[in-house]
Amino acid sequence: MTKTTPSPDRPPRRAATSKAATPKSATPKAAYHHGDLRRALIAAARAILEEDGLPALSLRAVARRAGVSQAAPYHHFPDKDALLAALGAEGFDALDRAMRQRMAGLRDPAQRLVASGVGYVAFAVENPALFKIMFGASMRGEGSHPERSAAGERAYATLETAVQATLGDKVGAAGGRALACLRAWSLAHGLAKLLVEGGIDLARYGARDVDELARRTLSEPFGPGL
Repeated sequence: MTKTTPSPDRPPRRAATSKAATPKSATPKAAYHHGDLRRALIAAARAILEEDGLPALSLRAVARRAGVSQAAPYHHFPDKDALLAALGAEGFDALDRAMRQRMAGLRDPAQRLVASGVGYVAFAVENPALFKIMFGASMRGEGSHPERSAAGERAYATLETAVQATLGDKVGAAGGRALACLRAWSLAHGLAKLLVEGGIDLARYGARDVDELARRTLSEPFGPGL
């Protein structure tokens, strides 16, 4: 049996290969589906806020960070205030979760109340820039940002429930309960703000960390037995 060799004028035939067409959807560019873009924009805004501060935050900067067109954010946020309101709403929901997580597993009402305050303070220290805009002046307009307002009410309701469970009938009428909640909120918020602004030296108060300082301050606000 003789073996034939290819003619030098005719190169050997190569095996045919099939080349599948690459669909356009398989490109490396991120594709946002309905509802995903808003989430991506908020995440980008929060990253800018925590890394570079409020002055660096703009709709254009958020678009660049999210990798979308300059016009894309305006489909969800007509202006910067609307974006800040969405960030504030996310912040209050995260604050609510932080308080609830600290309370989880505790049965004693007083311990739960203190734990909610510790969660409040710790959240502020861990998210200083976000905490500041949650209570910023532009967010205070009554009814101007219903999503942010509703999230704030949910977080406050967690505190109210803890106060009511701790004090029970001791606070009397509804006005007394409201004042008791205000006292608890003022104590936690004031401590949180002082820490965020760098106004407290932990060592001066014999605390190893924020949690210890918050727990001791909120457990005995005026000293042992007071």
